[in-house]
Amino acid sequence: MPPLARRKGIFFLLSLAKTAHSAQVKLSSAEIRRVVAAALREDVGSGDATTLATVPRGTKAEAQMNARENLVVCGLAFAETAFMLLSRSVKMRRFHRDGNHVRAGQPLLHVEGPARALLTAERVALNFVQRLSGIATASAAYVNAVAGTGARILDTRKTTPGWRRFEKYAVQCGGAQNHRHGLYDRILIKDNHLAALKNTHPDPVAAAVARARRRFPRLLVEVEADTLAQVDQALSAGADFILLDNMTPAQLRKAVKLVRGRVPLEASGGVHLKNVRAIARTGVNCISVGSITHSAGAVDVALDFFPAS
Repeated sequence: MPPLARRKGIFFLLSLAKTAHSAQVKLSSAEIRRVVAAALREDVGSGDATTLATVPRGTKAEAQMNARENLVVCGLAFAETAFMLLSRSVKMRRFHRDGNHVRAGQPLLHVEGPARALLTAERVALNFVQRLSGIATASAAYVNAVAGTGARILDTRKTTPGWRRFEKYAVQCGGAQNHRHGLYDRILIKDNHLAALKNTHPDPVAAAVARARRRFPRLLVEVEADTLAQVDQALSAGADFILLDNMTPAQLRKAVKLVRGRVPLEASGGVHLKNVRAIARTGVNCISVGSITHSAGAVDVALDFFPAS
């Protein structure tokens, strides 16, 4: 792709900004089934000893999954799959869709069927909903914090190994956007790449961008800049995007003024809920937040049992 700086017209810039991030994750029932089956194998092993010892075969039960705090729900299909894999006779009813904002005390899912199946699947079902809803809830908090500024919240590759697609799906449920899905779908030239090219001509940024264009001409090229000098180098090199790493709001405002809308700007590093709005108000287009995946806590969700009606 030719450098963005050489393209003319505001419509091109706007269209590129809208397609700047990775395509949305759409989870299939097959991949949900695979990960839930693996989780059940891990938890159940040779059998749920407690349930097998105490609950007679044929006993029926009902249970309801309830939110115990305000949250954005995500992962109900994983919970449903956990119950269905243990018994095809389990009946379920959802009260909410993934992405819904739910108040404490509201029900999420009702299940009824063989008591053994419900008890054995309980922890796996809750683990998925609590973890994924935690990410969706954290994402929504950041989206709400920057509302009205025009800045978008992005995720990162700081995800649980093997869970990236699920966690990026949860980010979407919270209203934030996915950045890269992996190392394959965008060029992101970071400080460690530039360190390996420190003696190249005319400068490491120009050399890295030129090499990236030659090798992967169809991929967008983003450059991480720690200083305003590197921002200027990235512009001159024709980067499609510039990542402003660990800059103060004052530095971010200077970078925005320097770039003058010629390429989208992403702020990253040291972002938290107390400062994200100040960062957004500097005029950057996007803010990437690693904590929405790597540090999101599990929300409080419970599965409450009661005698079958």
